Amino acid sequence: MGGLAAAGLSLAGCGPATTALDSRTPVRQWNLFTGGDGARMVQMHDAYRSEHPGIDFRPTTYLWGNPFYTKFTMGAAGGRAFDIATLHLSRLRGMGPGTLIDPVPVDVLAEFGVTENDVLPNIWDKCVVDGQLYAIPLDTHLVVTYFNRDICDSAGVLDADGELIQPTSEEEFIDLLAAVKDVTGQYGIAMDTTGAWRQFWSLYRQLGGEMTFDGELGIDDDKALRVLDLLRRICQEGLAPEVSDAPGTPANFQNEIAGLMFAGNWEITTFQDAGMNFGMQPFPGIYGEALGQGDSHAFVLPHRRTPNDAAVRAAVEYAAWMLKNSITWAKGGHVPAYLPVTESAQYNELKPQVNYREAAEKVQYDPQAWFSGSAAQLQNEANSVFAGVHNGSVTPEEALERFKRAARKLINTPEPV
Repeated sequence: MGGLAAAGLSLAGCGPATTALDSRTPVRQWNLFTGGDGARMVQMHDAYRSEHPGIDFRPTTYLWGNPFYTKFTMGAAGGRAFDIATLHLSRLRGMGPGTLIDPVPVDVLAEFGVTENDVLPNIWDKCVVDGQLYAIPLDTHLVVTYFNRDICDSAGVLDADGELIQPTSEEEFIDLLAAVKDVTGQYGIAMDTTGAWRQFWSLYRQLGGEMTFDGELGIDDDKALRVLDLLRRICQEGLAPEVSDAPGTPANFQNEIAGLMFAGNWEITTFQDAGMNFGMQPFPGIYGEALGQGDSHAFVLPHRRTPNDAAVRAAVEYAAWMLKNSITWAKGGHVPAYLPVTESAQYNELKPQVNYREAAEKVQYDPQAWFSGSAAQLQNEANSVFAGVHNGSVTPEEALERFKRAARKLINTPEPV
């Protein structure tokens, strides 16, 4: 039994860092990529292994969202869980930089070909906490507009280049949806009403809305209500389904129940595999600048109780390799953070990815708080409350008050890390 227990610990990645049977440098990587993302990550990892025979590389994938972040926190606190992990940049400050997460040695990162000049400033700055780099950004992923070219052509809403006409006001947007609905006979646009935060935050930021949590909630009620009323109106006028979840939204678009869709750029593979004739553009600038809610996947290093320069070096080299080879990742819809990739001839040939490349320069990360970010409680509360605006069960005013109460409760909750 003792021998079996020892073998089990080794298989679980909790055994000693090196063994007498394998002199290779171990790199244990944790991530939260499943589905299409997971398949591309496996493809990249296979290529990494073939080019690094001296590395004993062992990735582990956990369920997306809270299951992963709970495991991450426990593993990092234990001190022997992984050598490098992937997380959302919006969650970085709440996951213990300086306690559970160690700084990235920028000199080592530069040695492997990645510097501040290779990443968009707005993304690099998000990786810096108290003047130190704590994350290596892999990509930007954000809500964008999908459009069925055949339906939109019949609706007369394509320009001379065959791209979707961009609305610049509420009324132009409503007219666009109505024209598309006339062709589909059902809806103009599909959007995830159970994930209403994405649409809300995109439009709220376009209006210049801020949200702060410094002891008390800071929010512009007038701007928030204007956005919620637009979302209510779209559904009330039958231009979008009142209820549509994450799986149902792309299905509605693929089945031509709607000719447009708001969704994350990672849905691209679904429609390519289906052979659809579709295009993609940034989230429309209905209230001005075309700003869209989004996030970035990034690599972080766990805090080490015992310094291990060789292990850190190997982990940083892995992250740099992933950035430099992220053209594979781009094929799944995400915009690589590494500028030499997004500015390359290879990327320029990716359609329709190249059409929303500039959206990464304006990505709107969630407001800063330990309870904010991808799969965090603030999003969950907003999604739950704002879904009622879409289906008509609550008014915009009622929804806003419920959201504010939930946000204040989170502000008064002690930070766990």
